[in-house]
Amino acid sequence: MTKTEKYRVTIRQACVADGPAITELLAQLDYHGCGDFIGQKIEQQLAHADAQLLVATVDAEVLGLISLHFIPQLAVRGDFCRISYLCVAERSRHQGVGALLEAAALRLAREKRCDRIELHCDQRRARAHRFYARQGYGESPKYLRKSLGDDA
Repeated sequence: MTKTEKYRVTIRQACVADGPAITELLAQLDYHGCGDFIGQKIEQQLAHADAQLLVATVDAEVLGLISLHFIPQLAVRGDFCRISYLCVAERSRHQGVGALLEAAALRLAREKRCDRIELHCDQRRARAHRFYARQGYGESPKYLRKSLGDDA
């Protein structure tokens, strides 16, 4: 895709038929082996009232995805949007696709009265960190997690 083709990019809700393309994108993020359950996960996310799964396409080709969750907050007026996954196909990077997906996330977050967007991006993803910095994201110093087991 050339820079002029980015204006033909369509952002739409994902569907189960996008499963193979989404599996390929997730593999580019080092999430291998999800092909056998990706359809179920897509259905689950599409059925969730506080989630969105969007894809960027040119014609029928999926170029990228963004997975969003809208989380109510108890102690502050606004809620927040969490970007769970954002990936653009390697061949389509640096063409504005990620920015278009992020802009769609901002629009949805505002519609849902969120006052911020958060994400976790592993420290090994230096190129992604540069993208997020260009988009105006600041670093939060600590992210903690606890595994609930292999099957969780």
